[in-house]
Order: sequence, then C-alpha cells, then structure tokens
Amino acid sequence: MSVPGPLIQIDQLSKRFDKGALAALDSVTAHVNAGEVTGLVGPDGAGKTTLLRLIAGLLVPSTGKITVNGLDPVTDSGAVHRIVSYMPQRFGLYEDLSVQENLTLYADLRSVLGSDREEAFERLLGFTGLAPFTNRLAGALSGGMKQKLGLACALIKKPDLLLLDEPSVGVDPISRRELWRMVYELVDQGIGVVWSTAYLDEAEQCARVLLLNEGALLYAGSPQDLTDRVAGRTYQIRHIDTDRREVLSEATKLATVIDGVIQGSRVRLVMAEGADPPNLAPLNAGLAAEISQIPPRFEDAFMDLIGGGFRATSPFADREDSAAHTMNQVVEARALTRRFGDFTAADKISFEVGRGEIFGLIGPNGAGKSTTFKMLCGLLQPSEGSARVVGLDLQNAPSKARGRIGYMAQKFSLYGDLSVQQNLDFFAGVYGLTGKSRKDAISQMIETFGFADRLDVNAMGLPLGYKQRLALACAVMHDPDVLFLDEPTSGVDPRTRREFWTHINAMVANGVTIMVTTHFLDEAEYCDRMALIYRSKMIASGSPDELKDRARASGMMDPTLEDAFIALVEQSDREREAA
Repeated sequence: MSVPGPLIQIDQLSKRFDKGALAALDSVTAHVNAGEVTGLVGPDGAGKTTLLRLIAGLLVPSTGKITVNGLDPVTDSGAVHRIVSYMPQRFGLYEDLSVQENLTLYADLRSVLGSDREEAFERLLGFTGLAPFTNRLAGALSGGMKQKLGLACALIKKPDLLLLDEPSVGVDPISRRELWRMVYELVDQGIGVVWSTAYLDEAEQCARVLLLNEGALLYAGSPQDLTDRVAGRTYQIRHIDTDRREVLSEATKLATVIDGVIQGSRVRLVMAEGADPPNLAPLNAGLAAEISQIPPRFEDAFMDLIGGGFRATSPFADREDSAAHTMNQVVEARALTRRFGDFTAADKISFEVGRGEIFGLIGPNGAGKSTTFKMLCGLLQPSEGSARVVGLDLQNAPSKARGRIGYMAQKFSLYGDLSVQQNLDFFAGVYGLTGKSRKDAISQMIETFGFADRLDVNAMGLPLGYKQRLALACAVMHDPDVLFLDEPTSGVDPRTRREFWTHINAMVANGVTIMVTTHFLDEAEYCDRMALIYRSKMIASGSPDELKDRARASGMMDPTLEDAFIALVEQSDREREAA
C-alpha cells in the first residue's frame, strides 16, 4: 500500500565510513516520486552507490533519515526489502549458473512459488528477449544481455521501487536503448525507478535528476530546467579547414569559453554568461570556418555548474619527440580472423591507421571489436590474416612489436595495493626500460602528471582523476608509437574526460597513433576515422561525419553518432535478412 507524498524522502542524510574521513554523502535532502524515472547522476566517487545502498537498507546512515513509502530502511528493513528491488553495479549474477538457474535462484530468494513463479519466468524472459538463451551460462552472455538478465532477476517480484546502479556502463548504444525501453514500460505500471549513471546524456531521459558530486547534492529537479540555464550560450564552429584539435586548444584558452569539446569535424563551445561568441581568426580555424548558435545539452549545464572544463595545457604539448614517430602506416590489419571452435568472433577485418591518427573500433557487445582490438595489440593470436604494428608482425616479432605499443585497459589496469612509485617502477620494467632511461622516464612522468606529493599513496586510494593520470603515465612512459585505449573514460566525470583527451590530442600532435574502443559515442567523436564491427564483420568505416552522413541519407535530419551507429546496424540486419 502506498502512502501520500514522495515514494522516497531523504532529509539531511550523511554517511561517513571512517571517523575524520570525508563524507561519502554530506547533508543530502531530496525526494523521489513514484511512477517516474529519477536520475542519480554524477561521476565515480560522487556517492551514488552509497545513496542507493542506504535507500535499500544495506547501509546505516551516519546522520539524517530516509523513508521509503513511509518505512524506515533500518528499523523496517524486512518491509522495505519486500517493496524494493536493487540491481547492483556488477549485475549480481552468478556467472557459472545458466540464465534459467539465475532466475530460479532469485525466485527462491524472493519466495516466488508455484504458478506465480512460472508466470514470472514467462513474463520476464519475453520482456528481456532472453527466452532463446535460458541454457546459456550468465558468464557467456554479452554485456547487454547480462544487464537484461540482472534486470529480470531484480523484477522476479514486482517492486514499488527499482534501484539500478549504473546499468548502462560497458553497454553498447543498442542495448542501452533497449534497457531504457524496458524501464519505461515499468514506469507505465507505476513503479518508481532510480537510475544511477555517470553518463550525462542519460539524465535528459529522466523526469527528475539528483546531481551529486563529491558527496554533495549540486542540483535536484528537472533536467530541462538546468539545461535552460545555458540557453543562448552554446555554439558550434563548422567548416574548419585546419586542425580541429588545435582550434579546440586555442578556444579553451579564452577566459570567455567555459567548456569545449570535439564533435566530429566541428568544435562545440559553451560561453560564459553575457559573453559573445569568439572571433575565429585568432583560433586559426580557416577562412571557410563559421560559428553558429546551437541548442544546449544537459552536459553543457553541468560543466557550467562546476565552473567549466579542463583549461591547462597538456605537458605533452611541450615535448619535442615527434621525430621519433615517422612511419606512415603504423597499424595494419590484413583479413584478421579469429575463431573459437566453430564460432568466428572476427571475420576478415582489414584497415590501416596512419601516424598521428586516432582510429576507433565501435560496435555492439559481442560483435567482435574487442577480439579485433586484442589481436592488434598482441594479446590474442589471429586464426588467419595478419596484424602489423610499425611494420612488425605481431606473430613473428611479438616482443619487438609490444615494445612499440602502450596499452591502457578499462579501469586503468593499475595495481591498487602498490603505491604510485611502485606502479611506475613496475610498468617501466614491463616495457623493458633499464638504467638511466628507466630513471629518466619515471622522473618525467612524475613531473608531467604532478605525482611528487603522492608517490607513497596506494593506487586504490587515489582520486579518480589521478588514477587515470597514473594509468596513462604507465602506458606512455616508454614513448610508444601507438597507444591502445580500451574504454579509457568509462564512468569518469566529464571534466576528467576532457583532461584525458587534452593529453591524447597533444600526443597525437607529436605523431603518436591512437587506437581506441568505446561504447560512449560522444568520446568517439574525437576519432579521425573508425570501424563499425557487427556480427564479426566490419560493416562500415570512415570519419564520424561520414558515418552520420550515411544515416542522414536514410532520412534522418541531423543524426548523432549514436543515431548513425544504430541506423547502420539496422541496415546491416535488413541486408542480411534480404540475402
């Protein structure tokens, strides 16, 4: 039975895990309504998961109070657990159990029995599209299918409140849209949903947002109301006939520019309140360049709220090492194929990547892009075809080729129990640096990224921005010709993402080649070219604008890169069915 008023009421809520430590949540007051999606928005470490666990009764507040449908999650925990379903960030699945076995386990845990159980299984398998995969192990599912199974397990008993902790991290755009469709079907049934996310574009799909940063609530209300605060202050520079990365760098040095990002061949800017758009001549955008006003996004308003984007010049911009990277074709994939038994994960994929180019691999979960990526950086042997880096065949000269490669894995691949200094020492050894060159490289990374006062801090204790800097330092200290980036900014806040790409753009200017995989297609806009992998094949390639043009040709007026991604995949499916 529901009670009058908000579904969740939060009053002056704080949570500290250690005495004297910074609060994970600090005096948060907010509410959540039934029958709508409330976005819990903010970067890693903002306090989103802590708040969800407090709502679910899994943590006890330090101070303040929460009620869920009039119930206290601490003193009325049993009643709260009966009306709340919680889907944790890491799926909460048992990967060595099948889809059906996971559903059966959750039905047992929630005491769903008899005909109610059978009805729930049939309804949820149809709702998620998992009916054909009931015997498949959860560990063998793609990221999107895991998320759907996690959602099904959370819904085994219909709740009043559904808590979703970053359900779209690591999920491709198609699966992400499917998840949103399913969630809005639940909202139509009167269920209240709290959707936690680090992706600010998802905030625009919520009825209300709670915007957290470092444990503090920065904003609560309609996403459109916050977006409207920067109306008339967002611009796009088009028809740039020089280096768009250089134009962005020059623009963000202006005091009147709050934020700037690359969008394909264009540059998007957010201006300070009352400021006129910049004069293009000093930005060296070319004679054909023009600037025009465009509608604002929620992310523009967020950047304005926190005081703007990353402004400093990257230390890599001052390094004069471009002469070390002179080969024209740095990465070559020739009919790359990889089979696992009877299954072909990558099928005859071919492309070349030039010096100082950013090349992206995009595609749905399970499409084959990660397999291709691993073959190109020497982590996986091809079944057929060849992969070459700076002219070296990864099969015939793997150690030499790997010495010319830098690799930054998702979640940064750092050793959390080692200090900053120990991580730098370890990775210097991994990349074969010895003697004076090793000492000089480590000293340069310490100076470049400002680690001097944190050398004794364990990596797991670093703020997220420093973790990312350390991971990048470990990947580039040996001055690689090509840097492989695997989902490099997953879950990080927009300002940290901008800092990261400032460093990458500076490295590219010095001749370093970048290979990147990402599901976050705003990030893919930084690529010069990309390959779209689907059903193990490369179905499209080109610049971000060229892929958008292909979607525009099919009837879309002004498609985003995500729109183009989905349109090209759907077109491939139609052609496959016709064949």
